[in-house]
Amino acid sequence: MDKIMLGSQTAKNGFLNEEFVINEFNSWQRSDLAGDCLIKMGYDLNEIEYVWAEKIKGSYKADLQVRVQITIKLKTLIDAQNLSVKLVSNPQGFNQIDKRWVATYKKLWGFDDEIERILKLYTGEIIPYKSTRDSRRMFFDEMNESEINTILQWFECNQVLILNDILKGRGKFAAEWFLVVLKIKNEPLKWEILSMNETVNLYAGKLQITKQGNLKLGKITIQRKGGDNGRESAKMLQFKLNPCEILNAKKV
Repeated sequence: MDKIMLGSQTAKNGFLNEEFVINEFNSWQRSDLAGDCLIKMGYDLNEIEYVWAEKIKGSYKADLQVRVQITIKLKTLIDAQNLSVKLVSNPQGFNQIDKRWVATYKKLWGFDDEIERILKLYTGEIIPYKSTRDSRRMFFDEMNESEINTILQWFECNQVLILNDILKGRGKFAAEWFLVVLKIKNEPLKWEILSMNETVNLYAGKLQITKQGNLKLGKITIQRKGGDNGRESAKMLQFKLNPCEILNAKKV
């Protein structure tokens, strides 16, 4: 029950995070955060008449949409940008960015039955075919060489597709920008915004099996969800990242 309550609080905090950023954009004349983001998104603050941000309803990668009205040579243009927002309080913390059943990923990405079988062995939807360190499932480093090579090859070949879907999403509410705000008590607010193409390039990289037997795709960890007080949803596959990699990247 404690874990369920923690999950509910996490969801509530996410809502508060979005409200914080929405308020910053809606008060853009007084907000250093919003002003800086608008400039990096390509706007001239002197040409802006108003900015209106609102939460996007539904399950989309973009958390909020920012509409900007500008006037250039007496012509009015209303532009809209979709933002994925991460407000964090721990620079070393990890955030879940995507979580689904293996069968759902199969429909999304079109992989074959063998990839599905291997991933379900990993998440525990299929019981292990040999003795493992966790009797409920198999880690990737416990699988045979053929299975390891098959899963590594598929993720390597489809890295761009995977990263775009878990970070950007699809359709009219696909995220165009990734905004990270670091809010630590008694410290100045820190933030950075990158275009989604820059974000994908930042998190992309070498594919490897970790010492724990999970997958690491660049800076993104792929693992069994776990937890959930033993419910079936613990067998879902999830992707996690540290949002503050964006803050660190700007220092290089």
